[in-house]
Amino acid sequence: MLSIGAFAQIGQVTHRMLRHWDTAGLLIPAHVDEYSGYRSYDPSQLERLHRIVALRQLGFGLDDISSILDRGVDANRIAALLRIRRAEVEEEHRIAADRLVDVERRLHLIEKENHMSRIEIVEKPLPAVRLAARCVIVADQPEVARVLGPAFDAVAEIIGEECGSLSTPIAQYETVEDGLQIVAGYAYGGPVRGGFEVVDLPAVDAAVCGIHLGSMDRIAESWQAIHAEIFARGLVHAGPCRELYVRAVTEDQSDWVTELQQPVRRG
Repeated sequence: MLSIGAFAQIGQVTHRMLRHWDTAGLLIPAHVDEYSGYRSYDPSQLERLHRIVALRQLGFGLDDISSILDRGVDANRIAALLRIRRAEVEEEHRIAADRLVDVERRLHLIEKENHMSRIEIVEKPLPAVRLAARCVIVADQPEVARVLGPAFDAVAEIIGEECGSLSTPIAQYETVEDGLQIVAGYAYGGPVRGGFEVVDLPAVDAAVCGIHLGSMDRIAESWQAIHAEIFARGLVHAGPCRELYVRAVTEDQSDWVTELQQPVRRG
């Protein structure tokens, strides 16, 4: 018999891992002293230990490993699991490669051009949301400020009492033949009523997002930074952009917080 120390040393694992696998029923000691609780292992269990370690190194979870060991070595089943794991590793590699490119680009900006982006930009998914909204088309960008506030106010006046506390305002912008279409509203789960439209914004797998602080007068600069980042990452636009008005209370807009969201996809 091998003590837990000797067994761990030969298998190049920790005592803690062996205790965890024992608790999980994955590798139960051949003997446990009833008085001291010391675990001992039979040398033949090294084969099972090595198989567990090998499968862990391939990235399999304990449930998969337990299933593989309990059912025996089924080549077809292991091949199927390995194909799944290969796809996961390929995706992890793609994400890591993208991050490396981003790190190198940021280093170049800092070291060679002594420059950093004015806003911090992240890539993340966006959830689907159903809005009680007003839809307006304006001829050009300068008209947005004129119509956006009244659109939000009109919807809030209708659903305010029903919702109690309104959700964070959301606006979606899309270029159409007649100009710029704006959808402005609040997340809403109530019935259809007069005075607003119910608009479903779909879930988005990936969006490049950044936080704009302060007045809307300079929001175009933040959007330019978003678009530059999209181009630098080799992405393309994949739908209308959105603005989430996290805080929009004061008249002078000095403390406003707006998240800019641009859906994207790989080019």
